[in-house]
Amino acid sequence: MRPPKRPIQAVFSWVRRQPPKVKAFIAVISGMAALVLLRAIVHDHDNLFVAAEAVHSIGILVLIYKLMKERTCAGTLMGSMSLIYVMAGLSLKSQELTAIFLAVRLYCSFVMEYDIHTLLDLATLVTTLWVIYTIRFKLNSSYMADKDNLALYYVAAPCAVLALFIHPSTSHHIVNRVAWAFCVYLEAVSVLPQLRVMQNTKIVEPFTAHYVFALGVARFLSCAHWVLQVLDSRGHLLVALGYGLWPSMVLISEIVQTFILADFCYYYVKSVFGGQLVLRLPSGVV
Repeated sequence: MRPPKRPIQAVFSWVRRQPPKVKAFIAVISGMAALVLLRAIVHDHDNLFVAAEAVHSIGILVLIYKLMKERTCAGTLMGSMSLIYVMAGLSLKSQELTAIFLAVRLYCSFVMEYDIHTLLDLATLVTTLWVIYTIRFKLNSSYMADKDNLALYYVAAPCAVLALFIHPSTSHHIVNRVAWAFCVYLEAVSVLPQLRVMQNTKIVEPFTAHYVFALGVARFLSCAHWVLQVLDSRGHLLVALGYGLWPSMVLISEIVQTFILADFCYYYVKSVFGGQLVLRLPSGVV
């Protein structure tokens, strides 16, 4: 006789059985409830951006710990004598895209609005560059190049083209405005290569899962920061960002990068509460 499910497991099982439209509705309602809670308990909403950067940094520290402890950037093999599974490891291309948008955002921050965000971006960029160096040169033999097969230009090129047409209408130089838009768009989709690696293997080793979940939390906090600022300013922030499509694209980018990881975060939390160290993703996820 099976032991009864814990309440949280029963909830996850119920959600999993629902059709996609119901799942999407539940996700939207949950997100709105989280925004209401954050608005009530966080009085200075700039702290949400700082928290987002801090969570991102924690995720990178998890990667550094994995690389130094396990001396591999790939997922390990698991299974029985008759069936072997390969667990998803790290995507070098996602790390490179992260470094690109951080470097561009750091440049924009220096020339447009030097503040605490500049220092946070600098620290995150340095650690990301260390991860890239370690994967590319020290642990290259364990890099899963065949699984990390989403070309960088498929992700970066559309962002660059979009930035040329839709960018801030501020008084800054056109190069700086296009660069700012480019880093906003690229950040929204920089995790796609990592998701492709996990899609190719369907099994994610713990450290990589922790890192991607940290990204999901960071992206949600960043999105909450923007949405709450717009609400607090009663839309004046959108006017301050300029006219045209740019203000809307900023919010859309924040929402997109949150929802890209929403499905993965659901299965991560379900796996944690289920006591599973290895995350198994069903077909169609990410």
